[in-house]
Amino acid sequence: MREPLDLPDNISELLDEWSGGDREAWGKLVPLVYGELHDQAHRYLRRERKNHTLQTTALVHEAFLKMVEQRAVQWENRAHFFWLASEMMRRILVDYARSHNRLKRGGEVEFVSFDSAWQIAVDESDVDLLDLDESLERLAELDLQQSKIVQLRFFSGLNIEETAKVLSISPATVKRDWNMAKAWLHHKLS
Repeated sequence: MREPLDLPDNISELLDEWSGGDREAWGKLVPLVYGELHDQAHRYLRRERKNHTLQTTALVHEAFLKMVEQRAVQWENRAHFFWLASEMMRRILVDYARSHNRLKRGGEVEFVSFDSAWQIAVDESDVDLLDLDESLERLAELDLQQSKIVQLRFFSGLNIEETAKVLSISPATVKRDWNMAKAWLHHKLS
């Protein structure tokens, strides 16, 4: 299995070219990033309920459609691209959950099971995806860096070192902020 950030270096260059209006750059970029985005989507959906109707490929394609609309973005680097793709996938799943909850007021709610590595709760508990999203939005208001760390660690599946590299901070800072964010989220979600 490929490491999450073990991708060709020219992704950043292609992103710059694409932002500058070069349509061919997008065609060159897609094959380079598709596998990693598929892996991200799979990690997201693995935490969803077992009978979720949205498939991995559909989530990737939905995210790609949203990425195409982002041509005005000035991409900092490939990590910025993957972070934004991850954020879009989360938004798609939250919107999906909201639309299904709207169909039945008080009906079934989408649940996400926390991975045991998160160790937020003593017993592995189910967390409402909408509550989690609301809590992450609130965390972003309080501490954007901690919110990005949760996004990259939990949803994108990056380890401490990869997260530090993406955010251009030290691994020690990632560890400290990760622990603080987990504690804060545990408090908000329990």
